[in-house]
Amino acid sequence: MTASAPRSSPLALTVLALLHYKPLHPYGIQRLVKDWGKEQVVNVRQRASLYRTIERLHGDGLITVLETGRDQQYPERTVYEVTDAGRETARAWLEEMLSTPKQEFPEFPAALSNLLLLTPDEMADVLQRRADALAAQLDALEAAMAAEEERGLPRITRLETEYLRAVTAAELEWVRTVVEDLRAGRLSTSKEQLDALAAGPAQQ
Repeated sequence: MTASAPRSSPLALTVLALLHYKPLHPYGIQRLVKDWGKEQVVNVRQRASLYRTIERLHGDGLITVLETGRDQQYPERTVYEVTDAGRETARAWLEEMLSTPKQEFPEFPAALSNLLLLTPDEMADVLQRRADALAAQLDALEAAMAAEEERGLPRITRLETEYLRAVTAAELEWVRTVVEDLRAGRLSTSKEQLDALAAGPAQQ
């Protein structure tokens, strides 16, 4: 039986990418993710998930232990470095993630597909709350972009923030349009239409 290929994930790719720069212990990885603003695209809020990812990468031979150290301030810390296999795998994952759109299943489209559980007024209210939250996110992203530019970071290092800003702005514009259509009565249906849809095509 052949061994299965290492499983990719945004966090696993980020760990490998950071270890390209220098060997790190898990806390150092977590700190760099935050310092470099990657927490916008990689979830490291739960340290346990980071440790599980590191253990998996180590088990797959993509990273290896460089040393285990201890000092007066911190408990024992294992420092990892990327292996040649890890470098090759990170490049393959990166190329696939960049080139191939992946079928993902985020919550928002799933909720939209069940929107008819609400009345039109309720739909408009909850989507307006989303629009308000998106507007706040957009302000934060624009502030982050301005801060990154002020720090002199080249654009190539800021593309994830630029992408998130563009996606958030597009979603905000679309949600506001849907809310306007709901408020104006341009987006509605009737019980008769829903009953007909539920019944399916007429039997011949």
